[in-house]
Amino acid sequence: MMNHLGLCLFVQFCLAFGVAGLFWPEKLMPFFEILMFPWTASYRGIWANSIGAIALSLLLFVRLLAAVR
Repeated sequence: MMNHLGLCLFVQFCLAFGVAGLFWPEKLMPFFEILMFPWTASYRGIWANSIGAIALSLLLFVRLLAAVR
């Protein structure tokens, strides 16, 4: 069970990041301005990255369930 601890933490991080981006995009705007330096950060970009992070967390969760069985 300890072999999957890192993947579990990464799934939780992706899910938390995605939900935070959907609920509080104005709080994540400074982070995205640093992260996407040459481009300007927009609410549409934060929304798309949040949806992608939630999709990634669901994909990793399914992979984790398949590995445990």
